[in-house]
Amino acid sequence: MRIGIDLGGTKIEGIALDEAGQVLVRQRVPTPRDDYAGTVAAIAALVGDIESATGRRGTVGVGIPGALSRLDGLVKNANSTWLIGRPLHGDLEAALQRPVRLANDANCFALSEAVDGAGKGERVVFGVILGTGVGGGIVVDGRLLEGPNAIAGEWGHNPLPLPDGDDLPLRPCYCGRAGCIETYLCGPALQRERERDGEAALARYEARLARALAGVINLLDPDVIVLGGGVSNVDRLYASVPRLWPAHVFSDHVATRLAKHAHGDSSGVRGAAWLWGGAPSG
Repeated sequence: MRIGIDLGGTKIEGIALDEAGQVLVRQRVPTPRDDYAGTVAAIAALVGDIESATGRRGTVGVGIPGALSRLDGLVKNANSTWLIGRPLHGDLEAALQRPVRLANDANCFALSEAVDGAGKGERVVFGVILGTGVGGGIVVDGRLLEGPNAIAGEWGHNPLPLPDGDDLPLRPCYCGRAGCIETYLCGPALQRERERDGEAALARYEARLARALAGVINLLDPDVIVLGGGVSNVDRLYASVPRLWPAHVFSDHVATRLAKHAHGDSSGVRGAAWLWGGAPSG
């Protein structure tokens, strides 16, 4: 049995998958915001509840809104700021009395969609989160790519390509930089602009998303880009953005597919479970 935990800013979701990738149990609890010790305790209690409900012990993978530093193993780049600088990996292993695998939540989303979701069967999958923040993950031949700096796929903190008058002045980002893709493409940014400008805001959003994803295609050339997060439910993106991105892609033909997530809000927690490798036996 594989247990996946998705540590979000407002909720912690847990799931247990059997050998065939079928859901045995799913539970959610509120995230103890700004309480690190409470967050560790909540995750440990959730794993215990899942194992009690199934009568089985499982491996544990955890998706977090950040990454583990290669220098000291502490959490970095987390928009759940109470996790930053904390030894979350070691503390969870101590609380659960077993090895635990941690990965960025967008990486977990990408892995889930590559294993048995919208990217199943494709060699290179780029998973995108368009939610409260903007994240990304890369899966190649079924293996998660994290990189020596633990930032592979973090396209949201690249500058927005070709900013025009509607994009200026460059927007400040929590990371300390200005003009990050995340500040233009996150869900709250789109919502604010739509409240002000209606459908014109959505057209601007599509143009920005096309330019930003064209940069990913030029660098990574993925077989498929899978969208997740709240904004991914705007269905017109899947027709409009591929019509716009060829103008910015260095190729005479763009074969990359833009696909909607197959597992919805469950992709992150499923991917956390799949951090322990393998593929569904069914």
